[in-house]
Formats: sequence, C-alpha cells, structure tokens
Amino acid sequence: MEKDNTEIIENKKHRKKKRGAVPKYVLIILLLIYFISNVMINIISRGNASGPPAMIPMLGVDIPLTSFTGVFSSIGNICLIFMVVYFGKLGFISALALIMVQIPLLIIQFFAGGNAMAVPGVFTSILTIIAIVLIYKRNKAINRLADAEIELVTEKQRFSQRLFEQTATALVNSIDAKDTYSHGHSIRVAQYSEKIARALGKDDDECYRIYYAALLHDVGKIGIQNAILNKKGKLTPEEYETIKSHPFMGYQILSSITEYPYLSLGAHYHHERYDGKGYPDHLKGEDIPEIARIISVADAYDAMSSNRSYRDAIPQQIIREEIVKGAGTQFDPKFAKIMLHLIDKDVEYIMREKIANKNLYEKGELHCGKFRSDITEGILLSPWITKIHFQLSVDKSVENSRGAAFVLFDSLDGHVHTEERAVKEMLYYEYGTVWMNGVVESAALRKTQTDIITHEPDKDKLFEAHSGKIYDVEAVKRKDHAMITIDDGERTVKVILALPDSSRYVYLGITGEYCSFTEGKIERTTDPTPLDYIPRLVEAISYIKGKDGDVPSVQVDGHRTEATPGITVTNRLDVSFHTMSLPTARLIWHCSYLVLFHSDDGIVRGRNYKEYALVRLDGELIDTAKDGANDLTVEKSELFKGWDAWKDLNKKGMDCAVSVERSGDTITITTTNFGIYIKNVTKIEEDHGDVYFALSGDQCAITNIKIKKS
Repeated sequence: MEKDNTEIIENKKHRKKKRGAVPKYVLIILLLIYFISNVMINIISRGNASGPPAMIPMLGVDIPLTSFTGVFSSIGNICLIFMVVYFGKLGFISALALIMVQIPLLIIQFFAGGNAMAVPGVFTSILTIIAIVLIYKRNKAINRLADAEIELVTEKQRFSQRLFEQTATALVNSIDAKDTYSHGHSIRVAQYSEKIARALGKDDDECYRIYYAALLHDVGKIGIQNAILNKKGKLTPEEYETIKSHPFMGYQILSSITEYPYLSLGAHYHHERYDGKGYPDHLKGEDIPEIARIISVADAYDAMSSNRSYRDAIPQQIIREEIVKGAGTQFDPKFAKIMLHLIDKDVEYIMREKIANKNLYEKGELHCGKFRSDITEGILLSPWITKIHFQLSVDKSVENSRGAAFVLFDSLDGHVHTEERAVKEMLYYEYGTVWMNGVVESAALRKTQTDIITHEPDKDKLFEAHSGKIYDVEAVKRKDHAMITIDDGERTVKVILALPDSSRYVYLGITGEYCSFTEGKIERTTDPTPLDYIPRLVEAISYIKGKDGDVPSVQVDGHRTEATPGITVTNRLDVSFHTMSLPTARLIWHCSYLVLFHSDDGIVRGRNYKEYALVRLDGELIDTAKDGANDLTVEKSELFKGWDAWKDLNKKGMDCAVSVERSGDTITITTTNFGIYIKNVTKIEEDHGDVYFALSGDQCAITNIKIKKS
C-alpha cells in the first residue's frame, strides 16, 4: 500500500485556504464601501462646483464638506489594498480594474467640468496603483518561498515514508524467507486488514497505519528457529511455546520505533482472543486494541486460505463457517461480520495464496500421459452454457489410446481428489467420466443418454486443425440434470446425465490418456437457459411430498433458488413450518431464510423487487437487503450446544415458529430455534407499497407452512 502522493498540493491548498480565511462576502462588503466612498466624493465635488461649499457643524465649529474628500478617498484606497492583501489574484484584478476605471473619470471631470479637485485624485490613484502592484508582487514572492519550503518539508516527509515502507517490506521479506509456508502471508494479511478498515469507514491515515501494523504483525518470528518454523509434523509442547513467544518478540522489536507506536500493538496482541483465551496477556473483548482485533481475523483467514506443510488451502466455504463459529469467541463479532461480507463478495475466491494452476483455459495447454495423470481445475457447470474450445492431439505411438475425457465431480475446492484424507475433508463426490465419443462410465448417475449426429464436415474447423482435431464443447446444468455437447467438425455428440440430486455442484475436469490439449479457451453465455432446456430422463427427487399447509411447501436446492409465495404483512403474522436440511447440506447456512420484501406481483425477485431484510435461521443478517435499515439481535441460550450439533438437528428436521409484527414503517421479526434467539427490527426507508413475508433458504425443505393473521 502507498499513500496518495499529493502532500505538496494539499499543503499548498491548506496554506491558501488559511491565507484566504476571510470569507468571500467580505470582498463584496469592501466593494460596496469602495463604491459608496466614490459616490460621496462625486456628491461633494458637484456641490462645491455649483456654489459656496456646504458646511457641517461639528464640535461647535462649521467644517466645510470638502474636507471629507480625502477621508472618503482614503477609505476607498484602503478597501483596494485590503482586496489585494486578503484575496490574492482575484482581489488584485478587482482593485486594478476599479482604479483604472476611476482615472479616466477624474480626467473628464477636470477638463469637461473644470473641477480642480480631480487633479489630486488622479495622482492619488496613480500612487494607489503603484502600491497595490508592489503589494501583490511582494505577496507572490512570499508565497513562492512558502511553497518551496513546503515542498522541501514534504519531500523530506515522503523520503522518510518511502524509507519506512521499504524497510518494513524488506523486514517482512526476510520473515517470509525463513518460513517456507508463509510466502506473501504478511502482505495478504495487511491487504485484508486494510479492506476491513475501509469497510469500517476509516480514513486514509487510519488505513495506512492498520496496513503497516498488519504487515509487520509476525516480525517476532525472526527470533524463532528455522527448524521449528518449517517443521512438517506436529509441534511438541515445548516447540509450540516457542512459537507463542513471537508476539512478545515482535513487540520488543517494534516498540523502539517511537514515531510509529501503533506498529507494536499489532505484533503484540494479534493472537489474543475475544473471549480472553488467547496469548500472551489473555486480554478480553475491547481490552484488546482495535488494530489487533482487525489483524486477528485477517491473519486467521489467510492462514486457512493458504497452503501449509500439513494441509492444502481450505475451501472458502469452510473458512466462512469457521469465522462464523469464531465470532464472539476467537474474533470480535463486528470484524468477523465484515470478513464474512468480504468473503461473500469474493465469488471467484481471489482472496487467497496465489498458486500455480492447471486451468487449460488460463494456461492454454495441457499434456496427459496415463489416464488421469493430469486433470484441470474443475469448471463449474450452471444454468448458463459454458463453452469450451481446444485442439486435441492424440499420441498415435501409444496403442489403443482413448484420447480425451471429462471427469464430473463435486468438491469444496473444485479439484479432483483421490487421497482418502482429501476426499473426506473436501467432501469429494465423483459422478463419472464422459469420453469424447459419448461413452459414459459411472455408478453414481441415475440414468444417461447419448445421441450422436453426423453432419456435413465443417471445412473451416478442419482446415484450422494443424494436428489433431478442434473441439467445441458446451456444458450446462439444470437442477438434477446436466448436458454435454461435443462437436469435432464432423459429428455432434450429445450426452444427457440424470444426477443423483439437485443440490450438489457439478464441476467438469478435463483429462485424457496420452494426448495433448492446446489453444484452450472458455466462455459463458450471458443469459441462463430455460428450465426445460435439458430433456428430463427421470423424475426429480423430492423431499416435500405430502399435504401442503396454508401455502405450498418448497424445496430449495441451492442458494435461494426457490421461495414461498409472499404473505402480506399488515399487523401481525404468526408463521409455523417444518424445516429440514437436504442430505447434501454441509454448512451452517444450509437452512431456512426469512425474507421481507416488496414486489408488484408479491413474488420474491418479482417485478419492481425491493428487499428489506434477509435473515437466516442461524442468526446471520445478509447484507443484500438495500431498501431497509435493520437492527439484528442474536442471543444463544444454554440450549445451544454448538454449530455442529445445530447442523445435526437441522438435518433431522425441526419445527419453527416466527412472529412478524408491523407498526407503521417498522417491522419486527422474532424466532427461537435450538437455543438461538433472533430478533430483527426493520425500518422501511421508502414506501413502495405492500410488504410481503416469504420463506426461502439454501439446501433445505420447508413443509407444513401454517399462517395465522391478527
């Protein structure tokens, strides 16, 4: 992070602002006084020319009115000087213009009207011009000197800042060089900490301090032996105690930098826990410095999203769940919530350690030996058509080589896994393999269908293929069906797959047997396919069979893919229902959601849709609601036995009761389930019409919905 390089300009502006602290309306007052003074001089001059001078009694003596000519002239000239002194260039131009207009008028008065009093006025005006020019030039010279001094001081500050930043970066690089598995860790923690700070509304200076405190949070590791830092196995209790000493070592190193006292706070306290069970000082809650509480959640996130000697990077969904579990215990809930929001925005999982990838569509090529010796990172299939283009060359020296194939699977990290530990941790599930000739190998799919259509050769495609064949593949998933279409310029192979359920993801990994892929490209269509785009081979799997309640039951296979019809909120609603996570559900937020909204047709995401609140049964308020101001209260009683127990109960199914009360533009939702009390107060900021309540969720079945209005 670099601070904005505009100090000189800002300092100049500040100096000019300070110099021009006199309000602009004062300039208008000076102009009015100047005009009044000149009007008075003209009145006196005309009166003197038409007869005996007028007299003004003052202190018992009659004083000629003409005696005040000099007074008014001096007042006018003082006004001009004030303009130049206090209003810079604008004042100088205004004063010069006024006095240059006055001189011809005085000359006309002398020659045309015979007014001898105009002669001193001409000379006074000339002297005034000389005075304001000299004052203006002197002020410009002073300002130039001031600007040069400011530039010199600012350049020294910038040099000191650059020196500090370069020293800090060099120090961090030396730490990362000691620890094989922490390359880039400090920089990423600094970046995430700055993101949290900006989300909090911190100004640039505060963000700068937080960034560098986070950058140097692990500086104490300089004092830890390399053998301990890079140990691949589990640490002994003695080694762990040695590791735990790095916060205090960091404090000792950084506390000597008295110009930047905030640096030592991040190093000293970033391993403290919000519940007081951290180290080294066992601080609790807001006794932990804010800067360390921010770094704590950023540090934990990067530790989980990076590779370690004993594990690969953890999938972002699992990291999110761990942060949910740690909110209020390990982490400050306020900063944990912001981290969750950053994760939700990071749909491409950009916030992680950058590692070499095997994406055909990024590298442009892939070379395979034995079958599945190399497989690309999974390409996620969705209702949007994914178009894959590549040139395939098969090694003809290998007898019976089968060429290219697609592995279809689901995994938390979007990669194919074969090791037992990784399969378990990543919840790996393989659907099967589809070969380029339409052959499907699978024991998990409910049914498959392959159609092969031969067509006129595509001469352009065949001409472009210098060696091998050019393939264009289209893949799409709709609920519990997927379809892959393969075209090689001479025939089209269409494969339809009936999946075992609707909830799991489907990734497509490209692999093969003694073949090479080149010229790899991928793109997605901008519009989703219709619901009936894939011909259905078997009936959909349903978990909501049986009698409906007051509104139809709903099965939500993915994040908010379905919702109940809206129920108008007038005074009070009491809603009861049964909710159950689907067999494929694996995360805390795979549960029912409560939605407050408006739409012209009373349907979630209908015409003119406005969302006021979206509350999950796990007690999290989703920030997608932009049309209402929400105040959420979540309390856990002794009945709450932890999130793993909560997920297990959700799998078995539970009966829920929700009350929705409206008073004017304020709507209160309350519910309690398995020890979690939720109260959310929504203030509707703009009246769009009727307000509706609906149920939705993620990987859950909602049945037996009963509505009572009062």
